[in-house]
Amino acid sequence: MTQPLLPGATLGMLGGGQLGRMFAQAARRMGYRVAVLTTEADSPAAQVADASTVAAYDDREAVTAFTRGVAAVTLEFENVPAAMAEAAASVAPVRPSGRLLEVAQNRLLEKEAVAGLGLPVGRFHPVVEEADLAAAAAAIPGGAILKTAESGYDGKGQRRLADASELEAAWSSLGRVPCILEELVPFVREISVVGARGVDGEVALFAPFENQHARQILDLTLWPAAVSEETAAAAERIARGVLEGLGVVGVLCVELFVLEDGSLLVNELAPRPHNSGHLTLEAAVSSQFEQQVRAVCGLPLGSPERRVGGAAMANLLGDLWADGEPDWAAALAVPGVSLHLYGKAEARPGRKMGHLTATGATRDEAEQRVQAARSALQRLTVPHA
Repeated sequence: MTQPLLPGATLGMLGGGQLGRMFAQAARRMGYRVAVLTTEADSPAAQVADASTVAAYDDREAVTAFTRGVAAVTLEFENVPAAMAEAAASVAPVRPSGRLLEVAQNRLLEKEAVAGLGLPVGRFHPVVEEADLAAAAAAIPGGAILKTAESGYDGKGQRRLADASELEAAWSSLGRVPCILEELVPFVREISVVGARGVDGEVALFAPFENQHARQILDLTLWPAAVSEETAAAAERIARGVLEGLGVVGVLCVELFVLEDGSLLVNELAPRPHNSGHLTLEAAVSSQFEQQVRAVCGLPLGSPERRVGGAAMANLLGDLWADGEPDWAAALAVPGVSLHLYGKAEARPGRKMGHLTATGATRDEAEQRVQAARSALQRLTVPHA
């Protein structure tokens, strides 16, 4: 059996954003040192890490040299080139693997992988070249979403189609790059299951979170999700199936659509901690970031149990700074509310600058608290100095 990496070891993070920041905070609390490879010297993760290397993620020499200084490597986001993860793996363990990155970076490969595991997905069809247009239109003649196979997040790289007659124009508007056409699913809510799988195959799953979006960006997460026990159990079975079927070592999020009858379809995968899981920092026995540390280090996984009656998370986008500095004191006056800011210097519309979490005796109480706190942020209109 692989020996665990014990506190005192240095863990490497490819990526410098807020997910890397919260991983580093969890790792340092547990006694580890953290080094990050980031493209920006003052990135959110670099601000709290023990050491940082500034380099491009496709710089093989820099990635390899960085990996020589750490005991294991993990990933902050899935758009690190898979080849670089494989290069790092020749020096130290990389968890999750470059192979999983290849799947997660391509929506078509991802859907095919999930379907290949016998798990439920909506109808989809590749649109890689012009010859695919007619077959895709025939396969999905009604409402659909055309997405670029690679890149794209928070609604970017997508076109919504009323019917197949709009397919060719939509593909042209996306640059005629490889795409996937997905059937519009008549879902009643969106949920996600974040889970961890260890080196020894141990799996720990957080119960489903319920997610609400605004402008195709996650706006609000509520825990527990308002679904039946049967639907929650089915969601966890699907997440376990993905973690085990793809051989994940680390943390992975499975986003799912809930249909009217309670059945489920897999929407997307994220091989890392997820925005919807941020509330586990206050609401779970072990947060998603602690689980990532444990999995990467080969330690037993922590408990994913909820330790409060209910919890809620609200994203804070750069729009909140439009009229001046948000009123942090007013927000933090709301009981049960915690503030997490990511250390980003520039507040831009649509940019995730931080989040609020709230806990309560019930999910409804937590939601009311986090909504009240976010609303309170907008009361101060003093311009930046």
